[in-house]
Parts: sequence; structure tokens; C-alpha cells
Amino acid sequence: MSEDEMRPVGFEGVYTDGERLYTRNSAPGKTVYGERLVTSGGVQYREWVPTRSKLAAYIRSGGRFFPFRPDSRVLYLGAASGTTASHVADIVSKGTVYCVEISPRSFRDLVPVCESRPNMVPFLADATRPQEYSFAVSEVDIVYQDIAQKGQAQIFLKNFSAFAAQSGLLVIKSRSEDVTQDPLRTYEGSRRQLLSGGLQVREVVRLDPMEKDHAMIAVTAR
Repeated sequence: MSEDEMRPVGFEGVYTDGERLYTRNSAPGKTVYGERLVTSGGVQYREWVPTRSKLAAYIRSGGRFFPFRPDSRVLYLGAASGTTASHVADIVSKGTVYCVEISPRSFRDLVPVCESRPNMVPFLADATRPQEYSFAVSEVDIVYQDIAQKGQAQIFLKNFSAFAAQSGLLVIKSRSEDVTQDPLRTYEGSRRQLLSGGLQVREVVRLDPMEKDHAMIAVTAR
């Protein structure tokens, strides 16, 4: 760990040393994916690596919609082993991140991350079936989705409605929707589905080259 000068980047809970992105480490001394730890002003920060996190890639790609606040309740669909979810937990330090993951292998890696961060709650469940975790999740402020399967926009809409969310960020993996289709057409199709589902689309940001053939769609309730 070294002493670097940190300053906000304009998004709640996100910092920079002039080169890299960071979040304030809510589990001091612990890393999640081998990220760099630095100390500034007596506070420990974790490097947020854009090539490892699509939310960080979104910021680096010029994304402007960032709904996370310290007390936000976040439904995170496709939490995997907790890389991005742990950074979200750093940001919503007084809120909760409900982490849904369908893969038992990834879930085994996710659980220890949640154990070190009390505001992360893990669920081994299918994001297409909100009833599998609705017993423990009531309303949320934000839905964040990063899953690799067809019908990503419809899965997002189902969860957004089920938990009365007000805003959200949806990662579109174009190759999971249709490997033969131009990614731009896939993004546009997903955007239209979200509009038809009653949401307001704030922006669509491509994540290339950090995440090839991926885009982030930011939405709010109407």
C-alpha cells in the first residue's frame, strides 16, 4: 500500500488519483480480485479496474448516469464472484446490495466476499424467477444486471417491475443475444424493448474496447 492523493471524479463514492479509478474499501485490508490497495488521508481505497468491471468500463467510456447513493438499495443480477458488486457495496456503504447469482461455482466465490461486507446479501437463484428471492427483497432503488443469456431486456424489465425500482443499469452482451447480429442492432433492439416496457432510456454507452461487443443501457422509471 502506498500514499496517493485521491479526489472525487464527480460520481458518488468514486475517486481517482489522476490515472486510476478507486472506491473506498469497506473491508480494509481485503481484496476481491487482486486489485491494488492504496491509502490516502488515512483511508484505504481499492483500485476499480475497467477491464475487470463493466460498471468501471462504463465510467471510463463516458457514461454519465450514476444513480448510486450511500443509502441505495441495489438488486444486482449476475453478481458472479463479486468483483463489481463489491465496488457497488463500497459506494452504497449505508445501503444494501442484494447479489443474485445462478452459478454454484461463482456463488462459492461470492459468499466469502459478502461475509466480509455486511451490506452484501448473496442469493443462489435464477434472475428469470424473481420469486426465488422476493421473500428477502422488497423494494429496491436500483436494478443492476449483468447476465449472459438471451432475453436480457425482458429479464431486466421483470425485476425492475417486481421490486418497484426507480433506476437501473443494464449490461447488454450482444453475443449472448444473437452471435450473428451486428451488436449495434442488438443494442437498439434492447433499447426499444425497455421503452416499450415503460422505462425512460437515459443513455446507451458502448463499452468497447474494454468489453468487446458490450453496451450499458441506463434507465429510469417514467
